[in-house]
Amino acid sequence: MHDPATKLVIFDCDGVLVDSEPISVEVMVAEFEKAGVAIDEDYVYRNFLGRSMATVVEVAHEEFSFAIGDTFLTSLRTHLYRRFRQDLKPISGLHTALDDLGKAGVGWCVASSSQPDRIALSLSVTGLIERFEPHIFSATMVKNGKPAPDLFLYAAEKMGIDPHHCVVVEDSPAGLTAARAAGMRALAFTGGGHATGESYHGSIDALKPDAKFDVMANLVQFVL
Repeated sequence: MHDPATKLVIFDCDGVLVDSEPISVEVMVAEFEKAGVAIDEDYVYRNFLGRSMATVVEVAHEEFSFAIGDTFLTSLRTHLYRRFRQDLKPISGLHTALDDLGKAGVGWCVASSSQPDRIALSLSVTGLIERFEPHIFSATMVKNGKPAPDLFLYAAEKMGIDPHHCVVVEDSPAGLTAARAAGMRALAFTGGGHATGESYHGSIDALKPDAKFDVMANLVQFVL
């Protein structure tokens, strides 16, 4: 559906701007195993994709009676950031998408479940930071993370745009649910390295996003 009233595109970060999810999931599984908690990548994708660290802490406590503390978080962050510096890449076609949005007079920002330092690192090592600063918003800035609408509503408010004039680009069921709850159009991007398998696509399709696409360079046609 074309909407000439679209004024702002709100991007998730992980799996949308940077191809980080396969790295993140691999590291998280390894860190849980070091702590004596046996989980696999499928579990992480189903339960943690698109969600905040606060949610991970809560689920670990409820499901495994495992209390995530500072030692676990420090090890996780150190391991993950090292891998990001070595291996993280931007999503192909993103610069084209941003250029097209700029030509169309549509603004953009980032609203991610990740903590601010992780978002900054992800965008910096992939050469994207200058295209998004200072419009970068984290779930740490609101009370409730995705799938609650708080973060997207906060981002729209800070950008001075009515939610009904916003489009969200997300890769996770939690993010798509949050976008809908915020009264925003929800686009499902499935071009990340993790976006494979019937279960993943089934979870996305079940939410009936306004569009589903896997080539970021084509974004503008779903926005305008």
